[in-house]
Amino acid sequence: MKVLLLYDYPPAPGGLATQGDLLYKGLLANGVEAHGVHLESELEKQWYYNWFKPDVVVGIGYWGHTPQVVLHPQKNGITAVPWLVADGYIANYQDVLNKLPLILVTSHWVKEMYVRDGISGDNIEVLPVGCNTDTFNPYLKNDPKVLAARQALGIAPEELLLLTIGGDAASKGAREVMQALAVAGKDLPPWKYVCKVWPQPRTALQNSLDQKLAEELGISNNVMFQTNITSREFIPYLLNACDIYAAPSRLEGFGMPQVEAGACGKPVIGIKAMGMLDTLIDNQTACLAGIDQRIVVNEVTLGPESGYEENKRIVFDEPRTVDYRANVTDIKDSLIKLMGNKELREQMGEAGRQRAVEHFDYRVVAAKFIKIINERLQIY
Repeated sequence: MKVLLLYDYPPAPGGLATQGDLLYKGLLANGVEAHGVHLESELEKQWYYNWFKPDVVVGIGYWGHTPQVVLHPQKNGITAVPWLVADGYIANYQDVLNKLPLILVTSHWVKEMYVRDGISGDNIEVLPVGCNTDTFNPYLKNDPKVLAARQALGIAPEELLLLTIGGDAASKGAREVMQALAVAGKDLPPWKYVCKVWPQPRTALQNSLDQKLAEELGISNNVMFQTNITSREFIPYLLNACDIYAAPSRLEGFGMPQVEAGACGKPVIGIKAMGMLDTLIDNQTACLAGIDQRIVVNEVTLGPESGYEENKRIVFDEPRTVDYRANVTDIKDSLIKLMGNKELREQMGEAGRQRAVEHFDYRVVAAKFIKIINERLQIY
């Protein structure tokens, strides 16, 4: 089997790039002949089509990337298998996607979203995102690199560190976590909450709003927003520096940081919805808060990025849920329970590590991919 992978290659530290690169490395580890190329590079893609002659082209992205990851290889007579995430609503390319022999998605919730929005579920298979459990693994608290990470963040030895990682913090549920911390108040031991976010215009605006909320809640001295470009090499040590990974996300098709935190032996606070129903086990590897609110819209406005003209207005026959909010009281109860019980944190962390190794290791995911391609497309 020869596989050409289309993604953000060479990989930046973002989620989709990491998703693609770990499948690439997993396929190589499983003895498959594979290459990676940037999904936007028509010239280099054509070059690979001409000499490599792949049996299948796998494109990593969301439905809006259909022209790059499906239509382009099809024009060259090559079987295309997209591996897709969801962004709340699948607005376009239903006809193209429904004609494909196979679509891969990152979770059962993502599959539900595609089926809800007009894609047949018959040819959709769930393939989880991989995790490099060799690098994302537990380190001792006194490991010099872990201690250095806490020192760089200004965390005192007696303080518990809560951590959230994302493009911005609010989308990962940080505002709900802050509200829960404020409600819990003096029932918690000394703590600091670090939100590691990515530098970009929308993050700067959201950080300002989130910092204002922390001030209104009276916890701003304990909340930090770290807006830095970081490498994948640093993140395992950052995760090991924390005591609890808190991310009851508002929209999550898989939840890669939650899985990576589990691989590092950290308990997770999540939400009982979306991709986290696949990746986390309530009261075993994580504490999952209930859903407090569903954000529902009656229409959306889309543009060229979705295959439409500018400002295309789409009105739904039925309102669509596009966002979730976790129950703050549930988060507060989980914080009190986990922050007050070191043994429970360690127990959940061990279970999270075991689950990550057994189900989400990048070599395991690649082996599952190979099996799906063999069985569904008879490509060997």
